[in-house]
Amino acid sequence: MKITWLGHAGFRIEIGDQILLIDPWVSGNPSFPEDRRAEAISGATHILITHGHGDHSPDAVALSKESGAPIVGIYDLMTYWAESEGVDVVGFNKGGTVMLGDVAVTMVNAAHSSSIGTDHGPMYTGAEAGFMIKGDGRTIYFSGDTDVMADMKIFNDLHLPEIGILCAGGHFTMDMERAAYAARTFFDFKTVIPCHYKTFPMLAQSADALKDGLPGVDVRTPEVMETIEL
Repeated sequence: MKITWLGHAGFRIEIGDQILLIDPWVSGNPSFPEDRRAEAISGATHILITHGHGDHSPDAVALSKESGAPIVGIYDLMTYWAESEGVDVVGFNKGGTVMLGDVAVTMVNAAHSSSIGTDHGPMYTGAEAGFMIKGDGRTIYFSGDTDVMADMKIFNDLHLPEIGILCAGGHFTMDMERAAYAARTFFDFKTVIPCHYKTFPMLAQSADALKDGLPGVDVRTPEVMETIEL
């Protein structure tokens, strides 16, 4: 399994027979080196979107048209893109599981909001979500944008994820301290990777508080476009 941070909340995950791009914001992302775009998206099989906000979904349609990879996410937004943009999609909803090749992706709850910008203001796009991604004999919890939720105990009981990719920048999502609380209270992660931080001045610039709050957990803080092999 290979996990590559694309900056902010975007990831490239090579797992099983899949190459998944999750919330790949690669155009206009101040933390992503655009000269490495081709490398980041090469071979993508599916594009997973947690919600509609402009720091998560703006490149999904263009990347799908360029690569032929279907977009996977909440039914409402997927239906809108299929009808308005003509892209291939896999729409499902919270609690549902879809098989992407030999990788199982379950949509789980998140506590946030979801919209895309239009000429008439924000258009709401269904609901925000996270994903449980199971392949290579392990499960990743990809939190999407969220605060701490009691639901997380249920996620752990049902899925037992060993790896947590957690939003942790604060302001728009849980911060490093809250992410550490969530991880140690509800999960038994072996590895935690923070995201949604360092992109803008208002977000956390360091993951030290997350590391301090999770003694005994392997907290990885890769640089952008650095690949972690697990």
